[in-house]
Amino acid sequence: MTIHLIATGGTIDKYYNPTQGKLTFEGSHIPEMLAQGNCEAELYLEVLMQVDSLDITDTERTQIINTCVQSTHQHIVLTHGTDTMVLTAQALQQRQLAKTIVLTGAMIPYTIRNSDALFNLGFALGVVQCLPNGVYVAMNGRIFNADNVVKNKVLGRFETL
Repeated sequence: MTIHLIATGGTIDKYYNPTQGKLTFEGSHIPEMLAQGNCEAELYLEVLMQVDSLDITDTERTQIINTCVQSTHQHIVLTHGTDTMVLTAQALQQRQLAKTIVLTGAMIPYTIRNSDALFNLGFALGVVQCLPNGVYVAMNGRIFNADNVVKNKVLGRFETL
């Protein structure tokens, strides 16, 4: 089984730029994360874009969906910013693809101490191999169906509706 790992940006891939005092993108951290986690799963990694999810346009969301539709792989992990992850998950679910698609991301960038990024990526890569066809959000050790999840911005976690 080959897992199509699609990186779209979001907090998981952000880097703190100390000279600018802000989070930016400077290339994907996903290869480094896979190496650190000693990942042995067979993967096809595609860095599709590096965009904060609040800045994803309809055109970019369509590009994400089309990439999943056109993928020759049945198992897809999609790294995505958490602020609009649910919107993308629900848009993918509407397509009713005969694939297992798991969206994940991070509340804290991989490059910052105590990040949840490595755990979430590993968790998503594990569960995508076990779940039936459908679209899911996998964050912080929990799995949610795309149509039954919301980000609680006050508590900084995902919850069922």
